Amino acid sequence: MKPNILIGVDMGSSSLKALALEAASGRTVALSRMPLPHNRLAGGGCEVGATAIRAALTHVLRDIAQQLGPRTLEVRAMACTGHGAGLYALDAGGQLVGGRAVASTDQRADARARSLAASHGAQLFEEVGCSPWPGQPTVIAAELLGSDAVQRGDLRRLLFAKDYLGFLLTGEIATDASDASTAGLVSLATGTWSQAAFDASGIAELGAHAFGPIVPGGTVIGKLRPSEAALCGLPAGIPVAMGAIDLLASMTAIGAEARGRAVSVFGTWCVNAVVGPVLEPKPTVAAIVNFGRTGERLYMENSPSSMANIAWLAGVLALPDSRAVVDLAMTVPLGAGGLRFLPFVNGGGGVTAGFVGLKSHHTRADMARAVVDSVAALHARHTARLAAAGLAVDETTVLGGGASDARLVRLLASFLGRPVERCADDETGARGAAIYAAMSQGLDDAAQGSPLLAPCEVVEPDARDASAHADFNAGFNELIDSMSPVFTQLAGGAK
Repeated sequence: MKPNILIGVDMGSSSLKALALEAASGRTVALSRMPLPHNRLAGGGCEVGATAIRAALTHVLRDIAQQLGPRTLEVRAMACTGHGAGLYALDAGGQLVGGRAVASTDQRADARARSLAASHGAQLFEEVGCSPWPGQPTVIAAELLGSDAVQRGDLRRLLFAKDYLGFLLTGEIATDASDASTAGLVSLATGTWSQAAFDASGIAELGAHAFGPIVPGGTVIGKLRPSEAALCGLPAGIPVAMGAIDLLASMTAIGAEARGRAVSVFGTWCVNAVVGPVLEPKPTVAAIVNFGRTGERLYMENSPSSMANIAWLAGVLALPDSRAVVDLAMTVPLGAGGLRFLPFVNGGGGVTAGFVGLKSHHTRADMARAVVDSVAALHARHTARLAAAGLAVDETTVLGGGASDARLVRLLASFLGRPVERCADDETGARGAAIYAAMSQGLDDAAQGSPLLAPCEVVEPDARDASAHADFNAGFNELIDSMSPVFTQLAGGAK
């Protein structure tokens, strides 16, 4: 059989997914996903066990192989993507330190990150495009493993989520610029590892040797090991290519750069980004990423929680899922009778979540509406910050799990005051990874019109309540700004 199938694997913040596409048609021929149970710990900890990652990877690939049947012989290449930052530290035996990975939403290093930001923030932003933040691998490693972890031999290698999957599949260690730069470890000017960032971490002897080489996305890094092939039922020797961080993989899956589109990702994180030219002086956005493209940068405005706020409320109210929260929210009007919510359940930079204006007449539905409104409004706030920095965000595509709910997308469109595009395919990360696999074989350049791109549709704002949405948006921004002193006071008193 002629090799015609590409596999993309995506390790997100809540699940692991695999997708098989026909290279010629872009048609999905197999799909599998498995939840990744995270352990929530005191002090804002968030970890996932090595055994859970191993089990999920084996499960989804075995499921893909079973769905393909004889067509497994047609698999031409595969690639991985995953969430950025977090801690995937290997010990001397090539195992995750302590038998677990640490998620990028982990907040135990928040005080350390704020201290580093106060002392090194301006210098590091100029050098690597971001100020220190709690989810960075170097900051987490210093907090949890200690400043002498390398010297003790407890920390031998550092990987990113997608690269850990690649390591399991091939035994090889490598990474790409998008992950390394998003983590604040790459010089914007040179595209190579930043010694200044390693020095600021506070971990003695930490350097580029802890990471694999930086290679371009779409580069073959190794082949599927026989032991892995036996576990999942795929043929040994399948080329495994370098992917990219999930944000860039998802943007690749919709051709965002070629079509000049910004993206808002309704995922665990609140991610808003656009590719633009190198700007000097650097715009004051949350992060600037050198993703390996000469003359271009990925500009980002993010917060650690978007749909995580809705998932949290689903648990608190004993509702089955996030869609049920939105169902409940839509039974009351915009504004929830004056109730507001600060959408930061995963913290970040000292901020916290909470209801403001809660009164005895407010109901579960009002609480749901306040949370849903705030999630969409936070995306609009971040998009406005990108626009204020002079970046082109007039055309936006909404991605992520929340994009599957058209009501959330329409709410964002209403806050932005313009139509947005929606990609209801929740597997854009895995699809993007499959496109990187195609690139490794010279099969596709992800150009506009490629059959591998995910379909999108236009969602119009609610024109009937344009003024109400504009008023809510302005009030939300004023509330967040006015809460800054309170956040600072709470962060200062946190233990």
